[in-house]
Amino acid sequence: MSTTQPKVRTLAPRDTEPVPTDTPPPASRGASADITASTRNGVTAVTRNGVTNEAKVGDTPVTALHGYDDQRPLAPSRGLTARASSFHLRDAIYEKSLLLADRFRVIRTIDVAALCFPERPFKASLTAAQRAVRGMVKRGLLRRYRTDRFQTVYGLTQPGVDWLGEHGHDAASSVRRVSDMTNPEHRLWAQFLVVCSWARGLRAVTEAELLQDLNANAKTGTRNGSSKTVQGYLTVSVHRRGASVRKHLRPDAVAYEAEGKGVVWFEVDRSKRGSERQADLAALVGAIGGKLADSNVLRRVVVMCKTQRIERDAVRVVEQLAAASNEQVLIEGRRHIRRQSDGVFEVIAANPVKRKDGRTALVDEEVGHVIVQMLPTWLPKVRIDASNRWSMDGWFGDNYLPYRRPPSTGRWEVPVSPLVPEEAVVMSD
Repeated sequence: MSTTQPKVRTLAPRDTEPVPTDTPPPASRGASADITASTRNGVTAVTRNGVTNEAKVGDTPVTALHGYDDQRPLAPSRGLTARASSFHLRDAIYEKSLLLADRFRVIRTIDVAALCFPERPFKASLTAAQRAVRGMVKRGLLRRYRTDRFQTVYGLTQPGVDWLGEHGHDAASSVRRVSDMTNPEHRLWAQFLVVCSWARGLRAVTEAELLQDLNANAKTGTRNGSSKTVQGYLTVSVHRRGASVRKHLRPDAVAYEAEGKGVVWFEVDRSKRGSERQADLAALVGAIGGKLADSNVLRRVVVMCKTQRIERDAVRVVEQLAAASNEQVLIEGRRHIRRQSDGVFEVIAANPVKRKDGRTALVDEEVGHVIVQMLPTWLPKVRIDASNRWSMDGWFGDNYLPYRRPPSTGRWEVPVSPLVPEEAVVMSD
């Protein structure tokens, strides 16, 4: 009986050479990111901005992007919450907004955006203002109304007055007055220009506040308080029916430039000017460089127009005045007007200057500007969602509010946040 030997299969030695793999082509992702990938010894290394992190094969499994040096920017800044608590910021926003409603009696959301968030882009500013106004309405501090022109406005309620009282401010409710308003559009735009001037660091007041200040100063400067009531900020001579008539002019708003550089006179034109109002505008332009009722110097006249037709009419008045005056010799009391850019005109006057020998000479100097531009009526119509079809141009990041600065004076500087003191911002940097 024979025995069968079991068959033994000889195992072939394992191939110790690495299995060749297809080398993937270099990959890139965007020219701005400068990210490239390459393969070496079967391991992928990633390069960003010219810095290569070679992956090493060791005991630890190596995967793609191992050792990748991420040079992307850090997480976005927390903004003002990095300098103050959210509760402090909320109270600061509420306080400023309610004080604004107490001062002007009626406000809009865009007023809160310009007052509290001028340093932000318009979309972010409007979003923050809407959130703040919703919070104040929900707590009953403000009450919402709709005007006859379908504008949403807000008035200060008694709970809002009580909230301000708890924070050390005296106020009065305005809901009864706001409920009687039908079309406060002219008033709202004048207030908005005042708030925009504040954001630029200028002192500004409305027409009513200006007359109160002028009459208060007049009473304190006389005996027994006996004085005539100040009717206007500027007295001019206008021609009517072949005769010269003295007339008092009042601005819709004024702003006082820093370091005593003069006064900015705002005119809000919502309708086409008739012949009398056109004559008033011509007389106002002719008074640039002269003194006003409070001894300040009128430097700029800003005409804010609601429509393009109104803007063209205002420009035509200035151009006609320039054509009539530039043909005459420039002497003391006359003005020459030169166009600098679209809607911006330079006013030249001959000012007397005394020389060392005692003689007086007339020197041509720039005494101010006339600026005609559109009211940013599109900004209150902007919607944050996808249904928006209105432009967001003309906010504080542009050289537009409260007026377009002429090229000779330079552009506006970017506003700083009024919610945190500037010293805190400087220290944090």
